[in-house]
Amino acid sequence: MSDPMTVSRRLVAVFAADVEGYSRLMGADEVGTLKGLTERRTILDRFIGEHGGRIANTAGDSVLAEFGSVVDAVECAVKAESALAKLNASIELDRRINYRIGVHVGDVMVRAGDLFGDGVNIAARLEGLAEPGGICISASAHEHVHGKVAVGFSDLGEHRLKNIVRPIRAFAVTPSNRSPAAPKSAVVPAPPLSILVLPFESMGGDAVPGHFADGLTESLTTDLLLIQGISVIARNTAFTFKGKAVDVKQVGRELSVRYVVEGSVQRGGSRLRLNVQLIEADTGKHIWAERFDKPVADLFDMQDEIVSRLANSLRYQLVAAEARRSEHALNPTSMDLYFQGWAHLNYRTTPDAVLKARECFERALVIDSRNIEALVGKASVHTIIGASIMGSDSTSHFAAAEAALTDALNRSPQHAIAHLSLGGLYIQTGRPIQGIAECEHALTLDRNLANAHALIGQAKGRLGRPEETEAHILEALRISPRDTYAFWWMFWAGSAKLTLEEFSTAASWFRRTIEENRNYAGSHVGLASALVQLGATEEAKAAMREALKLDPNSTITALQAKLPPVSAALQARRERYLESLRIAGMPEG
Repeated sequence: MSDPMTVSRRLVAVFAADVEGYSRLMGADEVGTLKGLTERRTILDRFIGEHGGRIANTAGDSVLAEFGSVVDAVECAVKAESALAKLNASIELDRRINYRIGVHVGDVMVRAGDLFGDGVNIAARLEGLAEPGGICISASAHEHVHGKVAVGFSDLGEHRLKNIVRPIRAFAVTPSNRSPAAPKSAVVPAPPLSILVLPFESMGGDAVPGHFADGLTESLTTDLLLIQGISVIARNTAFTFKGKAVDVKQVGRELSVRYVVEGSVQRGGSRLRLNVQLIEADTGKHIWAERFDKPVADLFDMQDEIVSRLANSLRYQLVAAEARRSEHALNPTSMDLYFQGWAHLNYRTTPDAVLKARECFERALVIDSRNIEALVGKASVHTIIGASIMGSDSTSHFAAAEAALTDALNRSPQHAIAHLSLGGLYIQTGRPIQGIAECEHALTLDRNLANAHALIGQAKGRLGRPEETEAHILEALRISPRDTYAFWWMFWAGSAKLTLEEFSTAASWFRRTIEENRNYAGSHVGLASALVQLGATEEAKAAMREALKLDPNSTITALQAKLPPVSAALQARRERYLESLRIAGMPEG
């Protein structure tokens, strides 16, 4: 007989389950809960046995089991939750007995049949991240089951789990055969880009006027409503939470929102500090945070600036968060693909990323031809390709972009981003006056569109007024200093200074552009030209080598086909520009 104190180790799939709200249920009805728990344990134990699992530890409402196969463990969890959900369907919500299940692959210690160690702890913590009736697995488990089990996965990001040293990446499991017709009593799934702005809190320190914190909340709520595709909970509902301790997960379920914004305002002497966080409601995970630290001047002017910056930051953070959610879906929806497309455009500008974005938008439109957001995204891709050296046939790309934007605006005449995109297209196709008009109209629809200010600056350069460009770029950067597209704006400022032959300032702008985003070949090309004309030829050649790595198709001939026409007075400058690129090493074509 083996020594009961002997400890062995093995690598297994650990399956941890417990009942959500067990103490509450027992407090309300001990006899009924115990009877229901016994009934459900019979079901759970049966599925564990059928899938080759071994129950190791049990205590009260919890079950710990080991499986030799991760696929078996996840399939067991999915089938068990499905069976338990049917049992719950006819029971009132507050009386339901919901199991949460966590699955992890790890090394465990075994003693007298019981399991111990980090592998067990991680599975138990993952179970705590799962929704009632849901399943959460680790990244190590996901690697084994992705594509082998008929379920979808939602990336929940990395989490710091109690008593676990390293962060653990988690995935929520979504059965692919879940019925679209949920019971009437079930919680309605939160729509994408649904958000609640909680009342900003006035913290300790010098007094902050209460109306300032409330004004921030109200203004941000209003400005987020201007962003197409975002569903925002009304201010009257938001202010019912003022001064209260808020359980973000509970609020998310009750109001059917996917994200919550919370913040605080603190004044110290002549400075004002604002902290703001974006939280994923279903997990409670903080996915973005920002701090504003500014001198107190006119509080209301400051409020406008802070709200504009927040709205711009949230615009990109929400799209990025939704793209991460949808990345692992087995059957992505049209909106899933839309978010993925913009994620490619927002954070990378390599030719490969642009083409991936186009593929996402086109697939989104195949699934749902009415998806205006995807239509505008597709138009943006065509404009980018047409305006860059990577597009050999600019005319067809620009025509496709204009057709898509015309279609989008016929269906949604007040679509601010569609007007903004049309403005950018007009500027690229030699119609800068019309482009400025479209950008100005976009700003009347959404005053926080920093890119509209930058595009107006680019248009001024195309109109032969490059001396006016920089002021518009600086306004865009004031509104959204960390904008995803800031590198474009800096590039346009550098190009205007290059046209003015202010080479030192041009080089400074191009260097800032490259610091923001090293993946755009045009920034390296602009820097190479400025450096040649400053006499730094070797450094210019190094910049050109970087440009050619990013876009091997960059040639003088291709560039000439993209450059807008210039007046006779500026033609000599154009020739000096092209000659500087030859000196830096750009091939003729």
